[in-house]
Order: sequence, then structure tokens, then C-alpha cells
Amino acid sequence: MDYTVLDLEMTGLAPKRDKVIEIGAVRVRNGEIADTYGTLVRPGMSIPETVVQLTGITDEMAALGKEENVAMQELLQFIGDDILVGHNLIFDYSFLKQWAVNHRQTFERNAVDTLKLARRFLLPGPQSKKLESLCEYFQIEREHAHRALDDAVETYKVFENLKSIEGASMELFVPKPLVYKAKRQTPATEHQKERLRELMEQYGRKDSISWETLTRSEASRLQDKIRAGNF
Repeated sequence: MDYTVLDLEMTGLAPKRDKVIEIGAVRVRNGEIADTYGTLVRPGMSIPETVVQLTGITDEMAALGKEENVAMQELLQFIGDDILVGHNLIFDYSFLKQWAVNHRQTFERNAVDTLKLARRFLLPGPQSKKLESLCEYFQIEREHAHRALDDAVETYKVFENLKSIEGASMELFVPKPLVYKAKRQTPATEHQKERLRELMEQYGRKDSISWETLTRSEASRLQDKIRAGNF
């Protein structure tokens, strides 16, 4: 089976308000890596310290990344019509789906989730089904944990190892449709943007907002955060 492995790093857990900060994708042909795509992404918001500690990605690093729309379009072109593979893939897919819906694009894919496979195979003992634990179980070396492209490569290795487990039913590897319902977020109005700029100047906040992709809900939330001193 040919497929593309996907891994994303984000500022948080909510597709409607959080942003992708790094993309990693691995194209697999005949069981071997044929190509890769990886890039940092400018999120247009400050990266929470918990995410910086987890990923090592700072605001300064992300600022050197690609603009969100450019990165997402390149990723979709890289994926093409491929089946997707990922670890807890619905989480990553939800961010891609939300972006696609916001930009009136169709993005539906079939996929195989290594997390679901690991749970079904019931690996020995209290074995954690986290990617890091599965890498340890299969003796896959991890050098840069929670960096998108590295995690995508490791997920590819885990997937190929899972396929080799004795007695594993191949039916479990049949790709299934990814289902995530996303509601389109409308772009911020010029009035909202003007008010947001005024507040940032008034409170002395650094301009790190991606104005082109700013939505109404994001603009309202940022205004509230600035007034509360949380931005």
C-alpha cells in the first residue's frame, strides 16, 4: 500500500482557535520513503510556553517559517490523492480540515491510524500506546521528539513494524474514511482589524498576527486577551 504519513505540531488542541506551527509529511512507495515535506509555519500568535517546552519551537523559529496558506497548499499538493497514515491522526486531520473548510476547499481522505492499530494488537503488558513508547517497543531511535518531520518518519517505521506483527489481521490495515465536521470561520471585518490594531498599540503589544487569515472569532478572542493582559 502506498501512502503519506502526516504529523503536525500546533499551538494547542482546538482547531478553531489554535494554529499549526510545523508540518511533517513522508511519502511512502513500496514500503520505502520516496520523498518528504517539512516546514515551520508562522502561526500569527504567540506559542504557549508549554508547547515551546514540548517541541522546542519558539516564536523566533516560527517567525522564519512559511505563511499558513502557502504551507497548507504545499502540503495538500504533496499529499495528492494518497491514503494517510498517522498516530492519533484525527487530531492532525482536524486542523487540516478546518483550514480547508475556511478556504472553501474539499479535503476528504481515507486513512490508517497507528494508535488504533496499537490498541487493537494489545502490545504486551501495560505498554503505553504513545508514539514514544511504540518507538521504544520496536527499538526505533528518536532524536528529535515532537518535531513534525521526525515524528512522521518514526510513525512510518512504527506502521511498517505493526504490519509485521505475527497474527495481525490485514483487515485492520484497510483504510477507513476520516470523519471530522468543521464549520467555516468567516474572515475578520476591517472594523475588527482596525480595533485590534488600536488595542495592540494602546497596550504596547507586539504585532505577531497573521492578518490575512484572521477570522472574526479569532479577532474577538484576541481583543479579550489583550484587555485581560494575556496576549
